[in-house]
Amino acid sequence: MTRLAGKTAVILGAASRGNIAQTIAQRFADEGAKVLVSGRHEEPLAEFAGTIGGEWALCDITKRDAVFALAKAARDKLGSVDIAVNATGWGLLKPLLDVTEEELDRIVDLQFKGVHHFLQAFVTQMMENEPSGGSIIQISSATTRALLNDHAAYIGTKTGSEALIRCVANDFGKYGIRANTISPAFTESPMTEGAFATPGMVDAFLPQYPLGRLNTAEDVANAALWLASDEAFLTGQNIQPNGGLTLRRNPLADEIGAAVAAAMERQD
Repeated sequence: MTRLAGKTAVILGAASRGNIAQTIAQRFADEGAKVLVSGRHEEPLAEFAGTIGGEWALCDITKRDAVFALAKAARDKLGSVDIAVNATGWGLLKPLLDVTEEELDRIVDLQFKGVHHFLQAFVTQMMENEPSGGSIIQISSATTRALLNDHAAYIGTKTGSEALIRCVANDFGKYGIRANTISPAFTESPMTEGAFATPGMVDAFLPQYPLGRLNTAEDVANAALWLASDEAFLTGQNIQPNGGLTLRRNPLADEIGAAVAAAMERQD
């Protein structure tokens, strides 16, 4: 498998074992790419990079200098940057009226300002690749189109990141740079393991998926692989590898509560 042979990739958000970013990195490496993984925690990054024969570097996306340092380290270690994936995020699930200013600042720093830093740093790197440019991929969420209760700060900042991607696609296509978004839905990962383990939770979501199952990290990695490859002649688009959820909707909060209560009652 060599769909990415000769290409280099940076994947940010890969410091949790088995998460979406690591799944993407594994797929890219399997397809021949030389991969650098990044995030905030050294041990899981170094361990995972060793398993894929890749590189690693620490980075906190909320710090502009750290993101630019990552882009420089990637060029130094890989020689160039053909693919850049941002898979960072914080699934803040909290009613609008209860979100504190501290929480709002944190999620804006991570999911909007951080994305802006990421785009500035890697657009700058990819402009040097002209005319080949590169592929920038932002992981967003199906909730920007299929709303979920008590998720306003998360949905708002993810929606903002999608707008940034469209602007990059419009402004930098002349350099051969493609910028796209991937929007998975309720996906099993370290970030959602508590929700998946809650009795009745999957039961509440599953009927909304026309293809009859929930997302996997592999679904997201498959979409990322296509966008990263030379096969994808598109830019500024939002790919929805979520089994058709956006044709329907996410369950309402009271529906989730009823499904969880019913499952707990069955267990009793």
